[in-house]
Amino acid sequence: MARLPLGVMIGLGEGVETKLRALREVGFTTLQTYLAGPEFRTDPGLCSLKQTIAEAGFQVTSVAAAYPGEDYSDTAAVRRTVGLVPDEAREARVEATKRTADWARAMGAPNVSSHIGYIPEDRSHPVYRVLIAVLQEICDHLAGNGQSFNLETGQETAEALRTFIGDVNRANLGVNFDPANMILYGTGDPIEALTVLAPWVRGAHCKDGNWPTAAGQLGAEQRLDEGQVGIERFVAKLIEIGYAGPLTVEREVGEEQQMTDFLAAADLLKGIKAKLGVM
Repeated sequence: MARLPLGVMIGLGEGVETKLRALREVGFTTLQTYLAGPEFRTDPGLCSLKQTIAEAGFQVTSVAAAYPGEDYSDTAAVRRTVGLVPDEAREARVEATKRTADWARAMGAPNVSSHIGYIPEDRSHPVYRVLIAVLQEICDHLAGNGQSFNLETGQETAEALRTFIGDVNRANLGVNFDPANMILYGTGDPIEALTVLAPWVRGAHCKDGNWPTAAGQLGAEQRLDEGQVGIERFVAKLIEIGYAGPLTVEREVGEEQQMTDFLAAADLLKGIKAKLGVM
């Protein structure tokens, strides 16, 4: 894989061939995705999907574990519904994460990522201790697949996430660093956070956003380089810490606007890479 290849985060399924061809034409070569529909989880659908991706010139680098019932409308909803924190959903979501990892292995993806929910900063909190055990179980399952489990940034400070990773104490626990999420959740400057979490960064999203304007609300996602992240500064910091993996563009808007913004992001990132001496 080339240094800092361009990637996108999209769902996979019927009709994806046309989208992949358009993305490949502007320089994208890697994919982050989600667990595909049931028809693509076993052969012949699985084999056909893998062939489509390979023939388009892409490599799947990571699969995100997402869960039914999650609500990202505001911080209270996130705390109540997201990830592995809700007690009533935890067991089923742990098993869903393992299934996602097994499908990711079949797709050739070395990484699985997830928002696991707000990690309590108080290490004596009962939920904190439960999450330690749950992450150890998940990481051990992924280790059997030769995979890394990468925590999405945003819902806690970089320092709290660093402490949690140390307490889980699994070599295959890393970070999928999303600079916009640090801003959207109001948890810290993404460049400073990247410095703190540098040893564990195994994936990077290129996403932009603005800080929240009211308590309890999330900030607003923006088109790449139109928010408050500072994408050139972010890429330069990735280079400084020795990260060489994909620059994966994530854009959570409607499909037509998403494709338009992907194409613009490709030009932007190619220009930034050239300016920073990465070809």
